[in-house]
Amino acid sequence: MEKTKVILLGTGFIANIHMESYNRFVPEAQVVAVYGRNPEKARAFARDHGIPVSYSDLDEILEKEEAQVVDICLPNYLHHEACLKAAASGRHVIIEKPLAVSLEQADEMIRACKSRGLKLMYAEELCFAPKYERVRQMVQAGAVGDVYMLKQSEKHNGPHSPWFYNKETAGGGVMMDMGCHAMAWFRWMTGRAQAKSIYSDMKTVFHKEITDCDDNTVTIVEFENGVTCVAEDSWAKHGGMDDRIEVYGTKGVSYADLFQGNSALTYSVDGYGYAMEKAGDTKGWTFTIFEEEFNQGYPQELGHFISCVREDKEPLVTGEDGRAVLEMIYGAYLSAKTGAKVSLPLENPPKVDYAIQILLGLRT
Repeated sequence: MEKTKVILLGTGFIANIHMESYNRFVPEAQVVAVYGRNPEKARAFARDHGIPVSYSDLDEILEKEEAQVVDICLPNYLHHEACLKAAASGRHVIIEKPLAVSLEQADEMIRACKSRGLKLMYAEELCFAPKYERVRQMVQAGAVGDVYMLKQSEKHNGPHSPWFYNKETAGGGVMMDMGCHAMAWFRWMTGRAQAKSIYSDMKTVFHKEITDCDDNTVTIVEFENGVTCVAEDSWAKHGGMDDRIEVYGTKGVSYADLFQGNSALTYSVDGYGYAMEKAGDTKGWTFTIFEEEFNQGYPQELGHFISCVREDKEPLVTGEDGRAVLEMIYGAYLSAKTGAKVSLPLENPPKVDYAIQILLGLRT
């Protein structure tokens, strides 16, 4: 079998997850080269994952390496440039969330890929997480009747890398980092229904000394089909990652926790290596997660995109979906700024360099 060749951009936490997913679960793909801004780190990443070559120059890797796919796992502010250059080189693109830090960037990225007949997939793993997908299938089969409310929450005690706390490199706080998951999942569950309004309460409660971005948000979204959605996102929760959904219908309910039920309840006097993402100390009682990447949907989303490239299919989650999510994030920041519900779609989206400028009132 001839494999689909992939260029990976990034050497951080999410790039490691993508590489483990490719190596273990996507045999049709071969990562042939990796790019990292730090040459030493890029070489170490390539060595650890069995990648033939590493680069620290983006233009060089795109010029020298033969590949059909570029997988973008870079900090948010670099998504736009990387996508445009990948498209200019004729490669299909899969890109981690958020799509971009501004709507103008998102529009350029979508146009760049479309104009060249290239696929652009927005990598939203919750649309592929097996447990959440099972819930969606049951809902579609009528198990809970007509859905009238959805809830999604994702909480932990803060991101892996310092750049997440910088408004200029991340584009926003926890709403940008994790609220995007909720917005995408709400659209996925409602069959991409149009959101008609959004209200968000945002605070910085735990990381005030290192960021002026939001680290705890509660957001309510109303859709035109009558479904009300509630998202709770936090960088202020201790004790490890928490990710769960609730579905309420006229004939039933469904609850799912992405991690509980996929873990071993463990007590250790001295502690041990790794329990789960953001777990911290492993002394005492812990929930020890297994097959973490698989349960979150990463192998499934990457495998799906590779099959789309190989079979010339449209991805289930596209650049347009990523843009719609970003517009909802704009609305959430505008709501938090004004204290009022904001109508969607936005008639005149604010012109900003990155989304959280809407909340902070900054202009460059």
